[in-house]
Amino acid sequence: MMDTFVLSEDLLTVEKCIKIINKQLKISISEATAARINASEQRVKDIVNSDRTVYGVNTGFGPLCTVKISREETRKLQENILKSHAVGVGNPLEDNLVRLMLLTKLHALSKGFSGIRLETVERIKFFFENDILPIVPEQGSVGASGDLAPLSHLFLPLIGLGKVKFNGEIKTTEEVYKNFNLKPLELGAKEGLALINGTQFILVHAVLGVHRMEKALNHADLIGALMLDALKGSISPFKKELHEIRPFDGTQQVAENLRNYIHGSEIPDSHIDCDRVQDPYSLRCMPQVHGASRNAWQHLKNLTEIELNSVTDNPIITLDGDAISGGNFHGQPLAMVLDYASLATAELGNISDRRIYLSLEGPKVGLPILLMKDTGLNSGFMIWQYTSAALVSENKSLLFPPSGDSVPTSMGQEDHVSMGSISGRKFHNILNNLEKIQAIELLTACQALDFVRPLKTSEILEKVHAKVREQVPHFENDEYFGEFIEKGIKMIQSGEILKFIA
Repeated sequence: MMDTFVLSEDLLTVEKCIKIINKQLKISISEATAARINASEQRVKDIVNSDRTVYGVNTGFGPLCTVKISREETRKLQENILKSHAVGVGNPLEDNLVRLMLLTKLHALSKGFSGIRLETVERIKFFFENDILPIVPEQGSVGASGDLAPLSHLFLPLIGLGKVKFNGEIKTTEEVYKNFNLKPLELGAKEGLALINGTQFILVHAVLGVHRMEKALNHADLIGALMLDALKGSISPFKKELHEIRPFDGTQQVAENLRNYIHGSEIPDSHIDCDRVQDPYSLRCMPQVHGASRNAWQHLKNLTEIELNSVTDNPIITLDGDAISGGNFHGQPLAMVLDYASLATAELGNISDRRIYLSLEGPKVGLPILLMKDTGLNSGFMIWQYTSAALVSENKSLLFPPSGDSVPTSMGQEDHVSMGSISGRKFHNILNNLEKIQAIELLTACQALDFVRPLKTSEILEKVHAKVREQVPHFENDEYFGEFIEKGIKMIQSGEILKFIA
């Protein structure tokens, strides 16, 4: 029987998010959660029936917060906000990001501080469980007041508007509703605002980014170890006692990984008496560089999991019926750490490219120049490094931090915004480029290792080499290399070589 995650009661983590969207963990609404949601809805009804003025319940939005809305028009107000704010542009979000947006919004709304109706929460859950995925453009959010444009597109289908992806096809919401014999919802007071106010667009980029970056970090250590042994690098810089006197968590973890991955290799003993005094930094300083990126990843993960279990819409309806108009929708807490993670990810590619370059230098590292015996007629792996250099440079150009660039909006009412949506999107662009760089280093390291034979590397690294050789051969002459690099990229994206260290 599949395990169940109870919305608003269980603690949501990155790992649980990935399991839920991969259908390894199902979601449910408990009686206690339903009671909490109903009580919150009743508190909003009480506000509507009173003479109190509460932002977004019986007032306009943003700079129109001083415009009072009549009791009769409060429902129309909520429908209008979805329609007027659905102004996103650009390519549609990938399916998993949309799934995560639905999931994380469900979890936040279920906590009972948003005034949402149980019927609305259940409709969102229905969309999630039946893989009815709204079409959400990727551009248009400034990350405060939350991710207004993308969340508006996400929830237009609740009121029968917009388009969705269902069974792999783009359909109108009306078509899908007919298929399930459903009718659009009529939103109650505050519901439209509760739906579109929040950080879920930024958050899901962080969630998926944490997952992808962890794979990238593990690839960096594993492929770095393979390259180190192929280039007959020293294992001395990874000794435990060295890192205990500068005990950063990430640095110690990487050093331990490298020791484990190379343990049992025949290669280190073969060059104990060599005349190489020190290795270049791209080999010797892997613990310090990869480790710093691991520290950044841990920071991102910690903050992401706080946000996963937070309420980020506005106003918040408290348990005693108060309505607090605050700033929980502001994306800065994640925007800044996403920019930090982008820098950390780009640096993994930077040092990887340096190892690729080093492997081509021939006699300097005890290998044929350009990793091929008959060069001149053959260019060998020369241009492989051109590609990694281009990707590294592109990543550097993406490192401007959007979180440091606020553009006032909403007639000055929203005079400082986070731009965290852009931070999240470019983080994934950098991860995309890193995967390609790591694929090039993996194939280059395997080519280099072939020249160290008959010596064998460790059991783990031999398995990695053998897995690569199932799809990519050793090259004696120039060939159409591009198709083999694509195979390497797919290996990195799938994470299949990481099973040897699991």
